[in-house]
Amino acid sequence: MTMERLQKILAQAGVASRRKCEELILAGKVEVNGEVVTTLGTKADPDADEITVSGRAIKAQQKLYLMLNKPKGVITSATDPEGRKVVTDYIKGIKERVYPVGRLDYDSEGLLLLTNDGELAQLLTHPSHHVPKTYLATVEGIPHGDSLEKLRKGIQLEDGMTAPADLDYYDVDQAKKQATIRITIYEGKNRQVRRMFDAISHPVKRLKRIAMGNLYLQNLKRGLHRPLTKSEINELRQLLDKKND
Repeated sequence: MTMERLQKILAQAGVASRRKCEELILAGKVEVNGEVVTTLGTKADPDADEITVSGRAIKAQQKLYLMLNKPKGVITSATDPEGRKVVTDYIKGIKERVYPVGRLDYDSEGLLLLTNDGELAQLLTHPSHHVPKTYLATVEGIPHGDSLEKLRKGIQLEDGMTAPADLDYYDVDQAKKQATIRITIYEGKNRQVRRMFDAISHPVKRLKRIAMGNLYLQNLKRGLHRPLTKSEINELRQLLDKKND
């Protein structure tokens, strides 16, 4: 018998976010074995107890972890009221509802994780965990080493200083007057990489995420997805456990 907090069970079953599930419990919408539960922290066994939300029985979902090579010009969202293309349009043949972890902006491409494991998603996106993310940034002009050094040390943006980043030259094209820089950041400010290069007067022309934590895009083709391996999931959990220590 595995007893878990009710709001965690509901979130893992894909009912809603954990906070929203807490609101459902407080509103008296949740029953366990026919009894209304309104106390947060109440525990239940998802395999043995009958749990309903507004009269509908919930079942624990199979956990899914997918890596997508997001194309440029696609919104990082499960739905879009304006009918634009979203990342879940590329997830075919999957019955369970999965959601993107973090964001890649409309003009960016590359590695994006989607899952129905709300707890893992929350850990990955929490600012305290600083999961490293690596990008290839093709920028206008060829930044000098001293400009890149500013980014290595941290640079002032309108919402504060960035944490130190790791950078190196990936490719230099003198004819096109552009360079591709491999950059690893350890935080997740909005459009951070683009703003960092704007701050040194080398705007980003193309941005592709190639790694996140222990996950690597490698040769996954644009617009395609694949499930994470068991070892990748375990390594990701181990990474987050170390961040919690």
